[in-house]
Amino acid sequence: MKKVIPLFIVCLFFTSCAELMQVASQLGTTTTSIPVTNAENMAGLKSSLNIGIEQAVGSLGIENGFFNDAALKVLLPKEAQPIVDNIKLIPGGQDLVNKAILSLNRSAEDAVKEATPIFKTAITNMSIADAAGILFGKENAATEYLHQNTYSQLKTAFAPKVKASLGKPLVANVSTTQTWNTLSSGYNAVAGSAAGSIAGLKTVNVNLEDYVTGKALDALFIKIADEEKSIRTNPAARVNDLLKKVFGQLDKK
Repeated sequence: MKKVIPLFIVCLFFTSCAELMQVASQLGTTTTSIPVTNAENMAGLKSSLNIGIEQAVGSLGIENGFFNDAALKVLLPKEAQPIVDNIKLIPGGQDLVNKAILSLNRSAEDAVKEATPIFKTAITNMSIADAAGILFGKENAATEYLHQNTYSQLKTAFAPKVKASLGKPLVANVSTTQTWNTLSSGYNAVAGSAAGSIAGLKTVNVNLEDYVTGKALDALFIKIADEEKSIRTNPAARVNDLLKKVFGQLDKK
């Protein structure tokens, strides 16, 4: 009988341990699975967009940031296609086109350096009603939300920066505005002549400020979307605790 009692106690002990471990496990799950609040989701989305704009400006606001990017390189506006089609009619026309394209890109590269505070102000002022819906939406849902809700304001704020960059002597000590005016006036002189009229040529008029502003903003949004996608899919891109907590929810989907 003395041998039976210790064995019973040992069995009881192990049974109790198993139960305790199960309870402890349940308690641990409860404490570590605290739901992320909508306020945290909103803050996380804004943090991702702030990081996105920093990365976008960092990659685009350097020499050749636009010019060497095949997808984002700023070419002549579509309204200028008649110039390209009739380039032989303009003395030194191809050289002027090449200089104009380089100048457009240099202006865009220069202007985006001023974009960070403009974008960050817009991001700070965003009121995301359904942060969770955006978080669990498309891979660029937050960027799209920023675009839809702030693009007009961003364009208005950014246009003066572009205008200033267009007036800077960024290529061969000549400004983009001067280069463009030389190119377009050379073509327009031919188009407005009797020979040009007979050939059916039409003059070209472009609002260069609007054109470059649009191109620069579009490029920034593309880069911000790329960064958002990276944060959503790559845990290593979540560079602070807030991003890890908020976007970590996506890893459990």
